[in-house]
Amino acid sequence: MLRAPTEPLDILMLPPSMLPLFDLTPADAARLARHAAAADRAGFLHPVQRALIHRRGWLRMLAPAAAGGMEWPLPRVVRLEEAVARVDGSAGWVVTLCAGAGWFAGFLPPPVAAEVMATRRVCPAGSGAPTGYADQEGDGYRLTGRWDYASGAPMATHLTLNAVLRGGGQPLRDAHGAPRIRSFLVPARHVTIEPTWNMTGLRGTASHSYRIDGQWVPAGYSFAIDPAAATAPGPLYRFPFYSLAYVTLAANVAGMAAHFMALAEECLAHRRQAGTQAAMAQAPGVQRMTAALRTAFEEAREAFYVALDGAWARVEAGGELDEGGMASLKNVSLALVRVARDVVDGLYPYCGLYAAREDSDINRVWRDFHTASQHSLLLPDLSWAGIPKYIAR
Repeated sequence: MLRAPTEPLDILMLPPSMLPLFDLTPADAARLARHAAAADRAGFLHPVQRALIHRRGWLRMLAPAAAGGMEWPLPRVVRLEEAVARVDGSAGWVVTLCAGAGWFAGFLPPPVAAEVMATRRVCPAGSGAPTGYADQEGDGYRLTGRWDYASGAPMATHLTLNAVLRGGGQPLRDAHGAPRIRSFLVPARHVTIEPTWNMTGLRGTASHSYRIDGQWVPAGYSFAIDPAAATAPGPLYRFPFYSLAYVTLAANVAGMAAHFMALAEECLAHRRQAGTQAAMAQAPGVQRMTAALRTAFEEAREAFYVALDGAWARVEAGGELDEGGMASLKNVSLALVRVARDVVDGLYPYCGLYAAREDSDINRVWRDFHTASQHSLLLPDLSWAGIPKYIAR
C-alpha cells in the first residue's frame, strides 16, 4: 500500500511505483543523477538535464494556466522541488528559483504574461535585492543597475529584478520615508550576464550576476508582488510571497540533506572503525546517532508538510494567511532546515576522507547543501535563547 506523499519519504530509496507521487519518474531521476557530476565540473546544468526540465515544463508550474503555465497547487510544486533536489541539488535549485520567477507572471498584465510564457524554452531567472534604479520615462521605465545570484542565468530568456524608483535622479519615497521599490521582468536580450558564480557548491546553477545599462521597458513589464495586485485569479497568487519562498527553499535544503543522509549511510557501512575491521555503522554510538537524526528529520519534514498542506487548503478555500499563519510556515520551514543542518553536520565527521574528495558524490552534496543553506532567508536564529543549545554540544 502506498503511503501518502505527506509522509517522510526518501526519493533515493523509493520503489519505482512511488516516484510518480512526486511527479518525478525513475527514468527522469536517473537522467538528472547521471549528469550531476558533469554539471558540477562544467559549472552549469548538463544539456540533458536542461532538456528534461524544459520537456517536463517544470519552469512553468507556478505560472497562470491562462497565460500558458501549469498553475500546479503549491504542495505539489514543493514536493517535486524536494524530489529533484534529492537527486541533484543544482537541478533542484534552478527548477525552484526559475519556476519561482515564473510565478511573477501572475502579477503581470495578462497579455504580457502570455507573451512571456509563449517563449520557446521559457526560463525566467532573477534576483531579489533592489540593487538598481528605475527612472520613469514616458509610459515606461529606464533601468540601470547590477544584480547578483541569478540561478540558471545562462538559460534565462527573461530576468526579473527589483529596482528603486527615481524621479529627477532622486529616489522616490513612500509615506514612511523608505525608497519605493518596483519589480520588473526584462527580456534577456537587454541584459548582460557577468560570470561571477565561483562558489564551493551549487556550481551547476551558474548563479551569475547580470547588468542592465539604461534599457527602457514598457510599464507593462513592471509589477507589484502583492496579492492585491495579482492579475491571475487562482489561489497561487493570493499566497504570500515570503511564505512561498520559505517553503520552496526549505524543501530544497531538506532534499539535499536526505540525499546526504543516504550517501553517508553507505560510507558508514564501508568505513572501518579504528583498530578493527568492524564497519563504522556497527558502532553503537553511531547507530544511536543515525537513528536519532533520521527520526528528527522525518518528524520535522512531516510537520513541515502538514503545515504547508493546511495553509494551502485555507487559501484554496478562499481564505488568507494572517500573520500567525505566515509565522507558522516560516517556523516549520526553519525548523526543517535546522534539523537538516544537524543531520549533515552530525554525520559528516564519521564518513571518512572519501567524503572530503571533491570528485565524490557525497562531497558534491555536502558542498551543495552548505551553499544552499547560506540563503539569507534560512539563517539560524541567533537569539540568546537559541545559543546555549549549540554551545552545549
